[in-house]
Amino acid sequence: MISIKALAAKPLAKIVAKKIKKWSSNPLQTQERVFKQLISDAAGTAFGKDHDFISVNNHEDFIKRVPIRDYEALKPYIERVVAGEEDILWKGKPIYFAKTSGTTSGSKYIPITKESMPSHVEAARNAILLYINETGNTNFVDGKMIFLQGSPILKEKKGVQLGRLSGIVAHYVPKYLQKNRLPSWETNCIEDWETKVEAIVEETLPENMTIISGIPSWVQMYFEKLIEKTDRKVGDIFKNFTLFIFGGVNYEPYRVKFENLIGRKVDSIELYPASEGFFAFQDKQDEKGMLLQLNSGIFYEFVEAEHFFQDNPKRIMIKEVKIGVNYVMIISTNAGLWAYNIGDTVQFTSTSPYRVIVSGRIKHFISAFGEHVIGKEVEEALNVAIASSNASINEFTVAPEINPKSGLPFHEWFIEFENEPEDFNAFSDIIDQSLQEQNSYYKDLIVGNVLQPLKVTRIKTEGFKNYMKSIGKLGGQNKIPRLANDRKIADALYETKMVK
Repeated sequence: MISIKALAAKPLAKIVAKKIKKWSSNPLQTQERVFKQLISDAAGTAFGKDHDFISVNNHEDFIKRVPIRDYEALKPYIERVVAGEEDILWKGKPIYFAKTSGTTSGSKYIPITKESMPSHVEAARNAILLYINETGNTNFVDGKMIFLQGSPILKEKKGVQLGRLSGIVAHYVPKYLQKNRLPSWETNCIEDWETKVEAIVEETLPENMTIISGIPSWVQMYFEKLIEKTDRKVGDIFKNFTLFIFGGVNYEPYRVKFENLIGRKVDSIELYPASEGFFAFQDKQDEKGMLLQLNSGIFYEFVEAEHFFQDNPKRIMIKEVKIGVNYVMIISTNAGLWAYNIGDTVQFTSTSPYRVIVSGRIKHFISAFGEHVIGKEVEEALNVAIASSNASINEFTVAPEINPKSGLPFHEWFIEFENEPEDFNAFSDIIDQSLQEQNSYYKDLIVGNVLQPLKVTRIKTEGFKNYMKSIGKLGGQNKIPRLANDRKIADALYETKMVK
């Protein structure tokens, strides 16, 4: 018998799909409207006055007055907001600060306003509704849903609530989902990740789990604990588990491993959330990329990644982007972030509608010899090697070896295998060949005998988990960088004896 909730889901999904179609079919007008609204609403703020928003009539005016900034450059304004001042970056005061770990700034305090908060909540809901509208599948709506996330316990700073974004969002679970949602509030509040996962396993084992969501590396840990406890595949434990929702990292390197852990294929939806805004979500099961959220109080600019570190690189709007080009994404938002560099690079897979994939981080690349290898390239190369072998992996990262004990420099790949390839040398060769095909600079360095082909170093089982634990970043939203231009992580893996 079909439940009332399942019956209601389809017409609601149809309404939401129609609304999204309306703005995604008119992307330029949508972004123009968002831009004008942002400038108008912030004209009376300290930032708006300092940058003469009253005279900003178009994108060219905005570029002249507002330079690209990262968190460090915007910090003087954010510190005033954190100190309790009003009308600084956005009108009034924020309702939350999303606390994140910065690489150079220590803790970052990203403002969330009453205007920006709804998009953080609605985007994930809309992604599920579009999935229902496309597939007609509502079987999962009556089951239990789990979202692996940070603690919902919030602190206060000058009258503003402070916490991890996932913990903040936990306060906005709609009433109709609260009975279906796991883990319990008490379990969600456990700070220690390993203890939390154990509690989640105990809590979910007897339940009818239908949706499981989280960063793949941490969901993997949860799946492995389930299997360890029951000696059964996840798909056998949860017969009605049909939808995996993920974000934060590329799922492809994990796909083979996950299908093995689950024991069957399940549909998946990719999300692109961040403390600074909910930028995109997968709107079609058979299309590559995620629908860029152009109607969520965010104005987008793009700078070609290869020109980003030049003086005054060209900033373009959505109408000028091209498919396949690596762009640094710059945002201005109704949370008071202006021409803000979030650090991500994206590539467009479609311009009708506008869909993106996250290609990496502008600071996470290898260019020790001018090769500028990016995250998307290493992930694609690894996927090719996995598809050509019986291998499956748990985690990986890549670093340059500039001063080897002998021979030419090389890229060192640190891989924790679930199943090692039968022919290790062939596996390494396939990765190297794929990387050369994707990146002509890297190929020139190999062909010109500046670099020798990459080398794969095996990491012990749970080696990356133990490394993350050693630096206090196990669980939550923390992720291993796919690559780095230095050997900080590489050296730590050797020093902590995580290398086989």
